[in-house]
Amino acid sequence: MSKPLIGITGRRYQLDLVTGTDPRYGGMWTDSYMSAFAIRIARAGGVPVHLPYDAAAEDVVPWLSGVVISGGQDVHPGRWGGDTAVVRDVDPRTDAAVHDLERDAYETGLVHQALEHDLPVLGVCRGLQIINVALGGTLVPDLPSGPVRHLSPECAPTDGTPDHTVAFQPGSIVARLFGARAVTNSWHHQAVDRSGEGLLVTGRTSDGVVEAVELRGKPLLAVQWHPEWMAGPDPTLEWLVAEAAERLQSRTAKTR
Repeated sequence: MSKPLIGITGRRYQLDLVTGTDPRYGGMWTDSYMSAFAIRIARAGGVPVHLPYDAAAEDVVPWLSGVVISGGQDVHPGRWGGDTAVVRDVDPRTDAAVHDLERDAYETGLVHQALEHDLPVLGVCRGLQIINVALGGTLVPDLPSGPVRHLSPECAPTDGTPDHTVAFQPGSIVARLFGARAVTNSWHHQAVDRSGEGLLVTGRTSDGVVEAVELRGKPLLAVQWHPEWMAGPDPTLEWLVAEAAERLQSRTAKTR
């Protein structure tokens, strides 16, 4: 049986942001993806496929068996009714930390197409927030400091610290994967405020911050931590590949 193709989103910026780039082509664009996703997806039995913005969602999704919406910069507040005064007038190609409307639009379209085709979806950090916004939800623009460190000073990879323990709802996908709770890494300053349509909050830290959501009746899981940068095993990517393989097998059987 063919292995499932898993699409992974990334970001786009000028090459001169990379130290040591020859200045003669420093103004050219490059697409960047976190290798840890590809490594762990391949290890789980999938085939990782990197998705540039030019791979239109409606064209690429029928070829895929699963999708990862990856982490990165904040979602533009104009997409969820937030305060646009925080937006800097800077080209996202020249600063990888600023808002990127093109990326927001691409990943939002990808979420809708994947759901329409019943593809398994895994959202990671920003990916959780994109999924929430794509389904009509809103975000907390900046989490206050408190007993749980959400913007960790630790370097990746790391399994996180005990203060960042996520408790899971019984009967959820994450509870099935992790049990009642898990310590995870964390590098975010925004979070889900109002949940998008159909989303169920299935994981929170002790301060109430949303750390996992799922979509009723769909193979979708989104987490606020980075499973690709956990030092130890994390079952979320294995879940995605297994769900994708099952759907690929079913789809293949129907065409025979």
